Amino acid sequence: MRWNLRVQAAERGIWKSTELRRMLADAGLEISQGKMSGLWTGIPTTIRLDDLDVICLVLGCEPNDLLAPEPEKVRARKPGTREREEANGNTSIVTPRFGPKNDRPAPPL
Repeated sequence: MRWNLRVQAAERGIWKSTELRRMLADAGLEISQGKMSGLWTGIPTTIRLDDLDVICLVLGCEPNDLLAPEPEKVRARKPGTREREEANGNTSIVTPRFGPKNDRPAPPL
């Protein structure tokens, strides 16, 4: 998923995270400066649905305006993707190497 908070805010003339943070606080959602920075600059790993509801209310948008699907990333995770990437000349794939089993120390007794 692509997180479009900054785009949606900019379309409404909100250019700074502090301004949006203040607007969210006025609507009853207190967000720490650190969390606001994460929402503003990156993709949140988690977001509460209640918080998303307030963000949408303040920005006058719908959740699908903030969250855009990226099906190409999903396709890239499918089995067989590695073979397709290797066939296309992508050599950035790292294959883990494991040493012989007898290189491991014996477990304590």
